[in-house]
Amino acid sequence: MAWLILVVMFGSVVPVVPTGAAVSGAAALAAHQHPLTVVLVVAAGALGAYVGDLVTYLVLGWGGERIARRLRWLREPERLDRVSARVREGRVSMLLVSRLIPGGRVPVLLAGAVAGLTWRRFAAANAPASLSWAALYAAIGVLGRAIFPEPWQSVVAAILLVVLVTQGLSWVSRRRTAPAHPPARP
Repeated sequence: MAWLILVVMFGSVVPVVPTGAAVSGAAALAAHQHPLTVVLVVAAGALGAYVGDLVTYLVLGWGGERIARRLRWLREPERLDRVSARVREGRVSMLLVSRLIPGGRVPVLLAGAVAGLTWRRFAAANAPASLSWAALYAAIGVLGRAIFPEPWQSVVAAILLVVLVTQGLSWVSRRRTAPAHPPARP
């Protein structure tokens, strides 16, 4: 389980690592070996996500304003203010939703850091969000175990499902933010 903690922690700091797929695959494998070990997978995934988010929050808190000004979608002060207000109002729900949307976690952590969300409040709000996230992805892996008889099949199915859902959500998000009409040519 230590490897899972490290992979998820690393993926929380470097957001290109597919941490959800790692948790789902580990849960699928654990469910085939001994179903109670799925609880350990959830705990390991949640711990890795939690610690990784704490590190990321520290870094974003340190360079928050400078980083926010460099991000294309946060250059408008009103947009950063709206996201910051949402983080302050619904800390746990906002953190959970941000974990489930591809590319959503870092901007929400950045908005929280810029908005002045204290370290203690962030740490308290992030714990249930990390646990819920790990439980959801573990459930995807357990579902794969229920459908496929062989461990390798359920691991592959869980990883493919997570990748497909993540890519689908990312595509929908890009379509929403794309301009409705292309700019006119001179």
